[in-house]
Amino acid sequence: MKRRSLFYISASLLIACAVIVYLLLTGERGLSRRVEAARMIEVTRLDPSETGDLGWNPDRLTAVFEHVATLSTDTLAIVTNGEIVGAFGDLSRPLSVHSIRKSLLSALVGQHIGSGKNQLHLDATLLDLGIDDAPIPLTALQRQTTLRHLLKSLSGINHPAAASGSLQADIDRRLGQEENEPGTIWAYNNWDYNALTTIFENETGVSIAEAFENGIGRAIGLQDFKRTDVTYISDVSRSEHKAAMFKLSARDLLRIGELFLNGGPIDDQPLFSQEWVDLITQDFTETGLGGMRWGHGYLWWIPGPSTGLPDGTFWAWGLGNQALMVIPEWNSVIVHQSNTTEFRKRFLPMISDEGMTGEAAIEQLILSCRQAANRKSEYCIEHRFITRREFDQLVSLIVAARK
Repeated sequence: MKRRSLFYISASLLIACAVIVYLLLTGERGLSRRVEAARMIEVTRLDPSETGDLGWNPDRLTAVFEHVATLSTDTLAIVTNGEIVGAFGDLSRPLSVHSIRKSLLSALVGQHIGSGKNQLHLDATLLDLGIDDAPIPLTALQRQTTLRHLLKSLSGINHPAAASGSLQADIDRRLGQEENEPGTIWAYNNWDYNALTTIFENETGVSIAEAFENGIGRAIGLQDFKRTDVTYISDVSRSEHKAAMFKLSARDLLRIGELFLNGGPIDDQPLFSQEWVDLITQDFTETGLGGMRWGHGYLWWIPGPSTGLPDGTFWAWGLGNQALMVIPEWNSVIVHQSNTTEFRKRFLPMISDEGMTGEAAIEQLILSCRQAANRKSEYCIEHRFITRREFDQLVSLIVAARK
């Protein structure tokens, strides 16, 4: 039973990653036409004068939440100067954050950078760290990859990885099949992130779950996180390195965002240095993707100039447009979450039972909710997949509300 459960979880994540690549590369091919508002949402707001004092236009914030009412968003929260300006949904409910896991791993790494025992050295190579892979071993050149290369997605290593799914197609396009000089080519590569997980646990002597619970959760007072909210995806037929997955509530994500917003100090004791936070926005790589994924550094995304977000903004992103946005110029943190459970219940059988491609399956699900007979179904109102363009429109409305 446990083996069957692990297989299902692994399959779910693999296919979820296929959706991520589809969203990154195609923008849903225009399928995200606005759907009429079909649900009532209860929004908690500051009064207009307080909202204005914090730099927000109350009427334009109303437009933000009106747009959210047309989506299947489960939580949206905007916090400025530590005050909740506006929020919707159950902020205490833990949900899978999917690829936000990578930015959480960045936080853990940042806590353990140093030169002492059980600390991480940015310029240590995979050879120094005793890292290889199986069933396909690393070459001598690949083992010259450093920890910093992994954090910047610049290893150039084209190896199969747990939780990659159809991500491999984009990796192949960027990296090819031959060896690459470490540090020369950017690719959103789960092998890098999974190997980084192995390195973290080997070098620090603690699991991701334990390190997160003790080093971050207790330190900043996460309210809903439990150690069991960290699980692993393993696929030894592809690689010996595992993917560490997280579930977190919106209010706990907000606290993590404020940790980065404030540079890490908690009661005057920094969890990581301001220099670590600065690396995210000062030492990133342009991805060629544009928009909200214009840059990528130290496992965080950097939005491009076209988004209207101020310089210095960085954000974490996961399947279904889970988002944790840190906006220092506004002294603000924004969290957006959607529960992808019902979507995956429909999506996975379309792949496994009907033999559809990931692209065809997501197109069919999006288009099905445009049909009059389905628009008022519970799935299309509460659980349908939020597309990239719909999320980008949400960001545009948030930017407009700040002007």
